[in-house]
Order: sequence, then structure tokens, then C-alpha cells
Amino acid sequence: MPFFNKMRKRNTVRWLFLSLGITAVLALTAMNIYSLYALRESTIESAKDNKKSQLDEFTFQIRHQFGGPFRELRKLDIEKLENSWEVSGNFPNHFIEVLVKASDDPLYDDIYYNPSDSDACYDSGQPVYKFNKDLKMFTLVEEVPELVCDGFGISNSRIKALIDEYRFNNKVTFDAHRSMNLALINLDSRSVIGHLNFTINRDYLVDELISKQLKEQFGPTEETGIVVWLRDWIQDEILSGSDDAHIYNRDVYEIDMRQRFPEMLENWVLHASFLQSPTVAATNASLTRNLIVLGFAVIVLFGALVFMFINAQRERELAQRQAGFLANITHELKTPLAVMQAAGENISDGRVTDGERLKNYGDHIYNESVRLRKMIEKLLDVAKVDSGQTVVEQAPHQLSALVQEYLQSNREYIRSKGFELNVQSDENLPLVMVDPDHLETILNNLVENAIKYSSDNKQIDIRLSSANDQVFISVADKGDGIAKKSQKLIFEKFYRVENSLTAKTKGHGLGLAIVKNLIELNGGTISLKSAEGKGSTFTVSFPAMIKGESPIENQISTDPVRETAKIDSNQYV
Repeated sequence: MPFFNKMRKRNTVRWLFLSLGITAVLALTAMNIYSLYALRESTIESAKDNKKSQLDEFTFQIRHQFGGPFRELRKLDIEKLENSWEVSGNFPNHFIEVLVKASDDPLYDDIYYNPSDSDACYDSGQPVYKFNKDLKMFTLVEEVPELVCDGFGISNSRIKALIDEYRFNNKVTFDAHRSMNLALINLDSRSVIGHLNFTINRDYLVDELISKQLKEQFGPTEETGIVVWLRDWIQDEILSGSDDAHIYNRDVYEIDMRQRFPEMLENWVLHASFLQSPTVAATNASLTRNLIVLGFAVIVLFGALVFMFINAQRERELAQRQAGFLANITHELKTPLAVMQAAGENISDGRVTDGERLKNYGDHIYNESVRLRKMIEKLLDVAKVDSGQTVVEQAPHQLSALVQEYLQSNREYIRSKGFELNVQSDENLPLVMVDPDHLETILNNLVENAIKYSSDNKQIDIRLSSANDQVFISVADKGDGIAKKSQKLIFEKFYRVENSLTAKTKGHGLGLAIVKNLIELNGGTISLKSAEGKGSTFTVSFPAMIKGESPIENQISTDPVRETAKIDSNQYV
């Protein structure tokens, strides 16, 4: 009992550590998967942030194109510009050069100037001036385009709200994509001396400036992983795109980002869709590889844990069976020895003088010695198998002849147990390479098992046949059968089926283990078909050598042995 209590405690500890190991593996796996996906998302977000920065930088580049000629304007003295206009009706030469540069820029069509004391858009008698690049001066115009008036109106309204706290000598405003307006501010008097209007060449802005730079910075999409469109959201019109192969379609592309132009082109917006860039594709491929490696590692680790646990469980079961075997074999060895000792003492003391009684005692000693010899032989067979010392002396044999020899030696024994024996054989069985002593041991164990585990229907059927270059020997009984859960275990050492019959039947769990080993040493295999309450059939197969006629086939197949003697009830224990 202490041994089995220790085994149970160790089994509990094994289950505990297996559970902890599986929990740890699952936790580490979950953490690794989370980390891999977090790294992937971080990489993708980083790539997206980089593209967003590119979009933001792109809009400032476009704004930079508009302000090119006017970067030095903040250094000018606006009061001198005002005085020059009042005296000569024109601006100083250094400012005229700025306007010439603007006129040369294909982004602008025309330049108009409206002094602060004039309102020609509402009073036709008031002057409006248009810049003449050739003359390098402003000249009066009679008709003012509507878009110029709209620009002047927007610029005037915007600067009125800012003039009191504004810190710069000019203020740029845009009338959508139609015109850029420049209010000239005298900071000393906090007054506006006038407004410049630069009408924008829309075609050049879209086709040559924005579209060209979109393609240079963001296309082709297969390389950059992003497609960008310029959209007029007021007119619901796509003006340009970074890749002509990708036509704007909300049902196809998900818009990941919208980017407006800073303080300009307020009717236009950039729509960006992030597709799979090479960086993202590489990240996804890396994630897939890592997940595959991680999955393989987890499977291997799980397999190792389960293998070690199952191996430990089998060792535990083997230890339990060995402990049971030792207890059983100790009892089995003591019983015949005790019988022989008692019978020997009675004979040696001269207490038994009657001839009949002497014969009985002699029979007891003989029978128990035979029983003891068989147990010792089985133990020796197991020892040889474990140490690899089993000698195989194979030679070509007719299995039918070897079976006949076995029957001649054991027929009386089988009959004494009350069993009916049926033997059948096919004609012209091929020769097989087999050790005859091993075959005798195999048959002896299979028949002995059939005798032990047949309680009611005492019949044993031996059948020899051949098919597919194999020769078969089957030993069938009508006994109690073997439960399906135990059928895979009965060939293991020390294993015995646990039921009421085996509890009453003497055995050590070695016979079938020896049988399986001897069959495999001779190049054969063994299989089992069994059902509880319907008996068992063990089938042994050996590779065929050449076809030949069976010398005893007629004896076996046409004259099967049918013994019906009952078991002798006068047995000594």
C-alpha cells in the first residue's frame, strides 16, 4: 500500500506539472503572438505616419510654389511703396522686379492692383490697375473680371478682421483655386495701402504642378503602397491622381486619410488610400514566417510535454504492473515450493507407506515442478528478450508440419482440460523461414491463453492459410473475449486485463509479450480480433518463401481433432 500511495502522489504531481507546463506554453505563445501583431501594427502605422508626413509636406510644397516671388516682401518698407504710388502712380523698381518674376511664372495669368481708396468693383468710376510686364508698370483697365472682384472682396474682408493685431506687412488670402490676393499693410498706421490680385492658371496648377508632383512623390502605387487623388469636393470631381492605373472609386478603395492645403485651395482636398506597400508586404511576410516558426515550436514543445507525460504515465503503469507481478510471482513460486516441500517431508519422514498415496505425492511433486519450470522458463525468456540475447535459428519449414508436431505433444493436455480442438489447413502452403522452437512457444502461449480464458464454451480453432505471399496461423476461442480498450495493451509486459475472470486465473502478463517478440524476431506480425463474450482470434503471419505441398495437410484438414474430455475436478491447490 505505501508503494501505491507514493505512485498516486507522484501521478498527481505529474498532472500538476503538465498543467503548469501547458499553461506556461499557452501564456508564452499568446504573448509572442501579441508581440508579433503589435510589432506588425507598429510597423504599418509607422509606414502610414511616414506617408501622412509626405502628404503634409506635399501641401506645403504646393504653397511654396505660390509664394516664390514674394519671399522678400516682408523686408520691404510698405510706407515707401505707398509714397511711391502716391507720387508716381507706380511702385519702386525693386518691387516691380518682384511683380515681373510673378508675371513670368506660368502659375499666374494676370496681376491686378486695387488701391485702398478705390472700389472699382462697386463703383465703375473708380480705377483698377493691371500690371503690364513689358512696360513694367500698372495701367488702368475699364473692365474688371468678376473673379478679380471676388478676390479683392475676400482679401478686404479678411484683413479688416486682423488689422489691429496683425504683425506682418502683408496678408495672403485665396479665393479657392481662382486667385491669390495680397494685402499690403502699413504697420505704423495700421492701414491697408491696397490689394494685389494674382489670377491663377487652373490648368497649369492641376496638370503641370500638382499632378506632376503627385506622380513623382507617390507613384507608382506598387512601389510606394499609396495612391493619392486631388478632389474638388464642391464639384465632386477628381482632378488628378498619383497613379493613372488606380481610378478613384469609394466602393473599391478605402480612404485612409484626407489632407487639406494650408490656408489655400480650400475647395480642394487630397484623398489617400494606403495599399500594401513593399514595407507592409515584407512585414506581413515576416509575421507569417514568425507565426509558422512559432506554431512549429509550440507543436514541438507540446509534443515533448505530452510525450514526456505519456512516457511517465507508461513508466508508472509499468512500475505498477511490475509491483503486481512481483507480488504475484512471489506467491506463484511459493505455492509449488510449499506443495513439494510438504509432500517431500511426508515421504522422507516415512509417514506415507501406502503405494497409492506415495504415487499421489509423487504426482504432486512432479506436477508442481513442471509448473515451477514453466514459470522459470517464462522469466528466462523475458530476461533474454530484455537483454537482447534471444537466439534465432531460422530455417525453411512447413508450418503445417510444425503445427502437427505441436499437436502430437499437447493433444492429451488440451483434451484433459475439456476442450474441443478443430484444426484446418489450406493446400500447398508455402515454406516460411522460422525457428521451430519459437513457433512451439508461440503456439503454446496462445493455446494456453485460450484455455485459461474460456469459461463456458470450450472450443479452440486453429487455422492455417496463405494469401499475398504471407502464411497465416490463427488461434481462435469462444471464451470471454477482450475489451476494446485493452486490446492495444495486452502485448505489453506485465499487463493483464482487469476483470473477475483474470482475478481468479493465474498469470503473470508475460505470455503475449513473449509471443509478440518471438514473432517479430522471425519477421512476422500478430493481430487480434476480439469482442467481449464472443471470444478472441489471434492471427500470426510470416512471409512466404516458395510454394510447396504440405506433408500433413490431409491429416489436418480432413481429420480435425475433436476432443471433448472434461476438466478433472480432483486438482490439488
